[in-house]
Amino acid sequence: MKPFAYVRPGSVDEAVRAGASDPTARYLGGGTNLVDLMKLGVESPGLLIDVSRLPLDQVSRTEDGGLRIGAAVRNSDLAAHPDVRGGYPVLTQALLSGASGQLRNTATTGGNLLQRTRCPYFQDVSKPCNKRSPGSGCPAREGVHRDLAVLGHSPDCVATNPSDMAVALAALDATVLLHGPEGERTVPVTGFHRLPGDNPDQDTVIRPGELITEVVLPPPPAGAFSLYRKARDRASYAFALASVAAVVSVHDGRVEHAALAFGGLAHRPWRAAAAEDVLRGGPATEDAFARAVDAELAAARPLRDNGFKVDLARRLAVGALAELTSQATAV
Repeated sequence: MKPFAYVRPGSVDEAVRAGASDPTARYLGGGTNLVDLMKLGVESPGLLIDVSRLPLDQVSRTEDGGLRIGAAVRNSDLAAHPDVRGGYPVLTQALLSGASGQLRNTATTGGNLLQRTRCPYFQDVSKPCNKRSPGSGCPAREGVHRDLAVLGHSPDCVATNPSDMAVALAALDATVLLHGPEGERTVPVTGFHRLPGDNPDQDTVIRPGELITEVVLPPPPAGAFSLYRKARDRASYAFALASVAAVVSVHDGRVEHAALAFGGLAHRPWRAAAAEDVLRGGPATEDAFARAVDAELAAARPLRDNGFKVDLARRLAVGALAELTSQATAV
């Protein structure tokens, strides 16, 4: 047994003060990832700060027609919220494709963004891992890496981000509100998670003591349709081999708005900027979609056993864009 202290703060400020007081402190929401990692010995916090009962569990409209999502909102509640189902179906679909119903009933919005990779070497403390122990090496590069990164990886890490929700949030241009010892700041979801570089132990840009308090969605683009598609080894309870979140509007046969993000391919949700540049203003045809996606995936650098993920992601994205175009032209 590894002893740790436990506190249940009564306010966000109190939680942040506790978080800043101990570099080994961890915030506890639903615990669906953190507690598992503690059992494995990957995480060994000296202090657990239970933020699950702070008043951060509401979804509300912003003045401009967007949404504010409290960090403690449960994944199941968020997926079922009428404003999310009506205005942001890609987010509902992403949430419902992740984990199991029991886990979604417990997992929180903030915790989902902070979940760690499922790379087997990271989760096995008997193996070296630069993410867990900087400088120890990355055996996944030459070992078991079928499920791991093809985009944005480095010699030090080929892990992937496991979140479905974060991929949808990236395509929706969401922002994350952080409360820390120095006050509040906002970070775009697309910049919240890091690529590994030479310090893969840092998953995000979050600073010591900072607490996620909410996620903000802008209003849905006028006339846009959205969806999330995920490929995995089995139909449920599995992480993505590849996934795509797409938000598209089409007018007179041409793409007016395009936002595309991939999951399962990189250390963070991968916003497909190159593909979007090709799509915008172009014809809404499958050939054009394929050219756009190819422009993005040209940067892929697959390893020995995961090259199939590039073609898988291509098929998912082109299919999703074609489906959204059919929805848009049917209206």
